[in-house]
Amino acid sequence: MTLHEIKQKSPVELAFVGDAVYELMVREHISLVHDAPAGRLHALCVEYVRAEAQSEALDRIFSGLTEAEQDFVRRGRNANKVMAPKNADPGAYRAATGLEALFGYLYLAGENERIRSLFEQIVTAHEG
Repeated sequence: MTLHEIKQKSPVELAFVGDAVYELMVREHISLVHDAPAGRLHALCVEYVRAEAQSEALDRIFSGLTEAEQDFVRRGRNANKVMAPKNADPGAYRAATGLEALFGYLYLAGENERIRSLFEQIVTAHEG
């Protein structure tokens, strides 16, 4: 997929893809680090994928993003069709959507090394 085609995607579409990419990376990380029953693995996963955690993750990496990456984050964060669940903070949910849009953009652009690098920064900050 070309950069032009990716830019034509709505931020909601990018976040849809990015949500799956991010969760898969979280699950991979947790399965490699922890030997636990499924319920515990799920609880550990939730610590990373809940809106507040994704918002904090975005705060930690945002300053190190390229201008293009920051633009995709802003597009995701400012998407009109994003509705936060009743139990989520709307600001955190919007920031989480921005992080997911970033991961969706990077995935569609084939930037797997960049995805891994950003995810490693998130894990280091989360566990540090």
